Amino acid sequence: MVVEKQDLSMEWFIADTTASRTTDQNNDWPLVSIITVNYNQSGVTLEFLQSLRECTYPNFEVFIVDNGSPNDNPLRIKEAYPEINLCITHKNLGFAGGNNVALSKVSGKYLLFINNDTEVEPDFLQPLVQLLESDPTIGMVSPKIHFFHNPLTFQFAGFTPLSRVTIRNKAIGFGEKDVGQYDMTVETGSIFGAAMLVPRKVIETVGPMSEVYFLYYEEHDWAEHIRKSGFSIYYCGQSLVRHKESISTVKESPFQIFYLNRGRIIFARRNRKGFWKLVSMAYLMGVAMPKSAFKYWIKGRKDLSAAIWKALWWNISTSKKQIQS
Repeated sequence: MVVEKQDLSMEWFIADTTASRTTDQNNDWPLVSIITVNYNQSGVTLEFLQSLRECTYPNFEVFIVDNGSPNDNPLRIKEAYPEINLCITHKNLGFAGGNNVALSKVSGKYLLFINNDTEVEPDFLQPLVQLLESDPTIGMVSPKIHFFHNPLTFQFAGFTPLSRVTIRNKAIGFGEKDVGQYDMTVETGSIFGAAMLVPRKVIETVGPMSEVYFLYYEEHDWAEHIRKSGFSIYYCGQSLVRHKESISTVKESPFQIFYLNRGRIIFARRNRKGFWKLVSMAYLMGVAMPKSAFKYWIKGRKDLSAAIWKALWWNISTSKKQIQS
């Protein structure tokens, strides 16, 4: 195992080449670099890697970025799977920041950004790669996503476009049983950050995900910028990934509410122009978020109400220049 230290805050544990799944240059399938972020979930990450070992795609490399886990031992991931590349950041860089760490090391023609709390079907990768190989104008693609603990139940089969005003969209198929109704491959309104395959050339053209968000909306922002650069966004119903997020879980913590509302406003500030930006900002900051803050207050969730006001203030006090990175 090779250890590289780029600086005092980051360590790389490089793949054991004798255990690597990548193959020689004569392979007909292009190299895919698979990137996932671990945060206090080594056990979950190990389950993801076990499913990946069954992957039938013949040419891939794996990068695990431990995002400064305070209560975990990410080295056990490397011990169990020597074929992977592990980075320990010693700092929580957020969703985009954690994924972006690996960009300087990857070699793939295509990069798969995938949540560690997923498990993949053995043949999930071929249809995604075939789609991108068939059309160079496609900038990113997400597979069909099922809820892991609710068999054959959709979490995602594409997105409707984000509303110009509310900055909200709808996950197509959410909660439906899979009877083949979304087995098609079609253009979609946005990408799903739990699993998205992106050509290297697109990242070189558009740039990586913006790290200003830290959490929530960064993949939608990235999809927006990729589309504006002339590429299309696709959903591929021939590929399946199962996500361990629960269909019934309501995630309402001050941390989640702050970043969700903060990101929603940031998206409008970065991606809406002129009249639509004015209308969207007026709606978000003058109607939607004060209304939500009031509802939480009435329900006795003053902590969540405060998180919304904190998100509003962050955007008021942060300049346009600061959110453009």
